[in-house]
Amino acid sequence: MTDLSPLAPLAIRRQFMTDPELGAGNFLQKALEANPNNRVPYAYSHTTDHRGEVVLRGHSLTDLAALRDRYAHWYLANGVQPGEPVAVFVAEGLQPLLHFLALTALGAIPAMINDAMPERTAIRYIDHVGAVGLVADDPTRLVAAYRADGNRRRPRFVVPSAEIRAYDPQDAALPDGYPHRHAPDEVVALIHSSGTTGTPKSTMLAHRQFWAGKEPRMERFPAGPEDRLMSLMPHTHAGGLSYFLTATLLGLPTVVMGDWRRSAVEPVMEAFRPTMVASFPRTFVELATGDLPVEGAAKVHSWFNTGDGAHYGHIRRLVTLGERPAGLVKPWLLPRGHDSQQPLPGSQFIDGLGSSEMGMALFGQVTTPESERDDRCVGKPTEVVTAAAVLDTEGREVPVGEVGLLAVKTPSRTPGYWNDPDLTRSFELDGYWLTGDVARKDEDGDFYHLDRTVDVIDTADGPVYSLPLEEVLLADCADTVLDCAVVGVPAADGDGQLPIAVVRPQPGIAEPAADALREQAGKALAAAGLAQLAAVIVASEPAGFPTGVTGKVLKRELRTRWATLLTAPGHASA
Repeated sequence: MTDLSPLAPLAIRRQFMTDPELGAGNFLQKALEANPNNRVPYAYSHTTDHRGEVVLRGHSLTDLAALRDRYAHWYLANGVQPGEPVAVFVAEGLQPLLHFLALTALGAIPAMINDAMPERTAIRYIDHVGAVGLVADDPTRLVAAYRADGNRRRPRFVVPSAEIRAYDPQDAALPDGYPHRHAPDEVVALIHSSGTTGTPKSTMLAHRQFWAGKEPRMERFPAGPEDRLMSLMPHTHAGGLSYFLTATLLGLPTVVMGDWRRSAVEPVMEAFRPTMVASFPRTFVELATGDLPVEGAAKVHSWFNTGDGAHYGHIRRLVTLGERPAGLVKPWLLPRGHDSQQPLPGSQFIDGLGSSEMGMALFGQVTTPESERDDRCVGKPTEVVTAAAVLDTEGREVPVGEVGLLAVKTPSRTPGYWNDPDLTRSFELDGYWLTGDVARKDEDGDFYHLDRTVDVIDTADGPVYSLPLEEVLLADCADTVLDCAVVGVPAADGDGQLPIAVVRPQPGIAEPAADALREQAGKALAAAGLAQLAAVIVASEPAGFPTGVTGKVLKRELRTRWATLLTAPGHASA
């Protein structure tokens, strides 16, 4: 990596905070024009050479702009017009971001698709979007599926991504007005949901909406001379796009990962030496398992999680790693007489509750080695939130301490779902956007995330929320449990549901007996005042713990798979 700094000067970053035209559709162009260090590499991809060594390749703002323009030439030559959606179904890493940049520069709308999405699901999603074109790393089976179904609408072009990468526009000119100037509310991308609750939804991101709330990061996001970001988010999703947008405007050295598994991540960590790591919970589960990545995380001072909240059982191990500049530590927590120039051992974990629909993490909880345990607390709303409340089904705010629907008012929220106004309206209530979560608020104004609305367990004695139970299993049964999912299945007597847990055991141990684990969990749950489990299932193989394209466990599949567990003849009811 170069010794020259690609960071944008502070004065430039402050200009970005008040630029009325800056947004998700032009952040690369704005950074290119304003950052005097635009020829210094900041965005890194990675490969492995014949010796098994990690090779990092840096790309500057000017490099990315040249690639953007070359890809845009191809799309233009193939008739893509402003406002048209194009499906991008390529492997994670820097490539989907380049397609995003090229299509938005033409005013088109990239429909980003995680390459882990099953092809049949992807085709249904592309049909719903109405994509005029489809770019895929290997479109062979997709083409075959279109040919086999003569009634299925086929995009105008279905091409391998290699064709665009190899395209040479020679002396062709880009149109006047390139890059496209977006209106504030113009749609710049379609981002699909994880599909954990059914068929993926298509969330619209708009030019200014997706920038809303990120302005303070230009000044407050850690971006000192030594800072480096490792982005483990899927970059076809809002989280990965959000961090890439931030890194581009800051000129923050960032390695854009295409593989989130620990076996791929740890060698790159050791080569890149990040000070910050951003991910969905899936990678944090792996990094917190077994021997900790002490060498790769030696310089990490901050872990950023978004999407679903992470679990304390994993967080508490990660914050023992790395070192923190004294400036990141609250003054009253500094040891007496501590030299402010010397780092403190350990790191901070910023757990952000967010989604594509919210536009960014709208709640944040910081955990350090000194923090007390506070299960399921997601903290207070960020400053972009104009109102946050816990509501009943009629839109009335419930009393402090009571459970209800989490709702927000914020300019960062999505304009809605593509081609589905009815679905959009179902998430709107009295001016609020319903996040799809169940929560409570305490007297200090902190919010606690208890469940997704579709995952609440309807027992004869009232609702049981799955996430607090999972929290206890992961923190208090950590010697046995690596990961878990609590779901509701029909009770033996037909009266409501009962909670069961499907657990992934810690690696390297013999498969635990389900009854013994249930007894261990029962004691911990009783101590926490939580409901007991009717059964524990040990998932020793990956197929027993199904996950979606972003690594979230598919609870709907588990509910279906184990629907007759307690009602089948011969079951020993708890």
